Amino acid sequence: MDVTAPPGAPAGAPDAYCLTSTEVAARLGVDPAIGLSERVAAERVAAHGPNRLAEPARRPEWLKFLDQFRNWLIGILLIAAVVAGAIGDIKDAVVITVVLQINAVLGYLQERRAERSLEALRRMLVPTTRVRRDGAERVLEAHTLVPGDVVLLEAGDRVPADGRLVVAESVEVAEAALTGESQPVAKTTAAPAGTASLPLAERTGMLFMNTAVTRGRAEIIVTATGMRTELGAIAEELRTGTEPPSPLQVQLDSLGRRLALLSGVAVVAYALVALVRGEALADIALRAVALAVAAIPEGLPAVLALTLALGVHRMARHGAIVKRLASVESLGSATVVCSDKTGTLTLNEMTVRALWTGGRLYDVTGQGYDTKGAVRGAEGHPDRLLDAVLPFAVCNDAHVTDDGFVGDPMEAALVVLAAKAGMDADGLRAELPRTGELPFDAATKYMATFHTEPGGRTRVHVKGAVDVLLGLCTEVVTEDGVRDLDDRHRKEILDVTSSLGGSGLRVLGAATALVDGPPEPAALPGLTLVSVAGIADPPRPQARDAMALCRSAGVAVKMITGDHAATAAAIARELDITGEVVTGAELDRMTQEELSERIDGIGVFARVAPEHKVTIVRALSDRGHIVAMTGDGVNDAPALRAAHIGVAMGRAGTDVAKEAADLVLTDDDFSTIVRAVREGRAIYDNIVKFVRFQLATNVGAILTLLGASLAGLPAPLTAAQLLWINIIMDGPPAMALAVDPARDDVMRHPPRDPQERILDARRLLAIGRAGAVMAVGTVALLALARPRFGADTAATMAFTTFVLFQLFNSLNARAEDGPLLGRYQLRNRTLWLCLAGVLAIQIVAIHLPWARTVFGTQPLDAAQWALCLGTASTVLLVELLVRAARGHTARRAA
Repeated sequence: MDVTAPPGAPAGAPDAYCLTSTEVAARLGVDPAIGLSERVAAERVAAHGPNRLAEPARRPEWLKFLDQFRNWLIGILLIAAVVAGAIGDIKDAVVITVVLQINAVLGYLQERRAERSLEALRRMLVPTTRVRRDGAERVLEAHTLVPGDVVLLEAGDRVPADGRLVVAESVEVAEAALTGESQPVAKTTAAPAGTASLPLAERTGMLFMNTAVTRGRAEIIVTATGMRTELGAIAEELRTGTEPPSPLQVQLDSLGRRLALLSGVAVVAYALVALVRGEALADIALRAVALAVAAIPEGLPAVLALTLALGVHRMARHGAIVKRLASVESLGSATVVCSDKTGTLTLNEMTVRALWTGGRLYDVTGQGYDTKGAVRGAEGHPDRLLDAVLPFAVCNDAHVTDDGFVGDPMEAALVVLAAKAGMDADGLRAELPRTGELPFDAATKYMATFHTEPGGRTRVHVKGAVDVLLGLCTEVVTEDGVRDLDDRHRKEILDVTSSLGGSGLRVLGAATALVDGPPEPAALPGLTLVSVAGIADPPRPQARDAMALCRSAGVAVKMITGDHAATAAAIARELDITGEVVTGAELDRMTQEELSERIDGIGVFARVAPEHKVTIVRALSDRGHIVAMTGDGVNDAPALRAAHIGVAMGRAGTDVAKEAADLVLTDDDFSTIVRAVREGRAIYDNIVKFVRFQLATNVGAILTLLGASLAGLPAPLTAAQLLWINIIMDGPPAMALAVDPARDDVMRHPPRDPQERILDARRLLAIGRAGAVMAVGTVALLALARPRFGADTAATMAFTTFVLFQLFNSLNARAEDGPLLGRYQLRNRTLWLCLAGVLAIQIVAIHLPWARTVFGTQPLDAAQWALCLGTASTVLLVELLVRAARGHTARRAA
């Protein structure tokens, strides 16, 4: 068949559902056994475009900038500008207008940076798919598919484009998102009778973009891509909405509303006191508006969004892609990590180390996926070795290449075993083509393939869990030939399995049968067990250190595996995972209440099925745990959704698992989960830091203005100065706190309570204390400086002191617990640069003539600067005294 069709080949086959697969292949110019050539694929991409749905039109940047003016706080500032202009205070009106522009620019830049960080995360999750091109299988990004491509799919894969089935082995597909059908639909290669138009739900020979294969193995010829797919036809109705706010964002939004109410009370109180004192109504109105603005932490939402975005971007650089911002909060609270063994706690670089057949155990040499090596001791028994390894080679979908392998790592290890035994797995599969198969299923724990032999009989090859195969076998290959599988032979096989498992090897059996005619897939014939393979999968070197870190952080680790209990226990000992070993069969015999009572003492769950994971999550949740659960298969999706943090494997994971998860590991490494927990804790700590910092500034401003009024003093801060303080404090220092490096002891504390409010009583007391010190210091300095230096200079000193208070208070906010001064305070270079920048800007505001005109300030001499610095440092000194007293009380109590 011609596989070099011109670029003018059809953009698809819209009526493919009523054609045979042969007709579709001919129309699209492709041989399904070979696939398109790279040249033809490139021509078709150029002619028909990439396999992408049209994205919603992006909001223009200038509109995003104007959006910064569309909130009620900006409305208050505009009112302030109008009031200032109406009373002839042109300077303040201009300053407020400029402040509006600066605030809008800062908000726009923060929003843009957050969007770019999240967009970078989306690019890291580009879907890939297996494609046959030029006769070879390769993994490509889904957007490169073109009509005529041959795509290979298996259970757990998401269908990347519309396509006509050419191979369908026990295929079922979840189409609820497209057709509304609640149950998976069985698919077949047969064309429907007649050519009348059929509804999507009845097109059983087609697979559609974005549906999920839940069972079996399939090959399709792509018939439509991008907007030409059935999904593309309704793409306008499937616009992705914005992510709902996280609990933390809701909490801070509620806090903002409460502060707005508090500011309203403060404004009314200030206005009443000012009226009693006989101040001008215009001045009262302007300062009241300024006080309202000073009381509201308008920078919180932008800083929070950017902190989360930058935090998850930082996590992504270390291999953990967070799909939902809300899950960052849960990460810091995780108390239990339930981890799969294979590929997560282990390297997933599998090597067959032992082969048992004919009553003898052989050693297998070599390492990894290099075919160099041999089956020791089998040199004189080539026929026996061929029979033992043949089922492993042909009941297998993996391909080993010079660059690695394509397919399942364990199947690749079996292909390497075949090579070491002198066989060519790909050649054997070509000589013994499949006529049918039963794909591996986590519930049945085996895979079977069917092959027609020259006499018309059918050869069945099966590989799977040894205990399952023993239930299907009636015979076994012994040193004396094929014998009935009696109790003696069964015990011998189980002893071999237990011995291999106790050495930390995964154990897999192979069986075969020869039957007349095609067998019933649902009822395999009596099989003959031919061999047992022991496969090594060593623990990851960094996993032991990650375990120790979890213990110090108060996070329990539980291993979950489908392996034998002996294998799981051996790996658990190597990794220092403590607790009893419980099998899936034992779980089935327990009630939910019994499991909940015992679960804290269980360290390993062996021989479990995917549905057991949901039971484990529920039991842990019943005990009050916050659970992170790993998974990679299609059947793991319910457990990933049930867990507080679902973690999918980026390499070995299916598309369905990745979609259900909150976190995707790009390296499938357990230590990456632990790093993500550490990063989650650090992000939450940083949010607490900048919230404390900003709210202390707001509370200090309120108390300062109210205190001055009650003391009969003029307002120490003008409207322009208050707005200036808001800008310089909501900007660089707050952002520097938001990207603070994690504390050294962040993983030496137990997880925080997920019900804990971000501002508990202790934090609120600290904020109130800092605000009170700022107010007392600023008002006292104003009162004492007026008679000595004059009203204008005293007001400038009060303004400068309040700004300097914020610099010292940033150190309080950084170190919530432990010493306030030390090496830790020097680690955030960005913060120190920001504080130096704020100080430099403040010097400009009071020493350059044009700035003095804007802010109504006077130059200060060295002695006056020293007074301001000394007064501002009291916020740090008071906190030092409070912590010293707290530590003394704790020591006495101990």
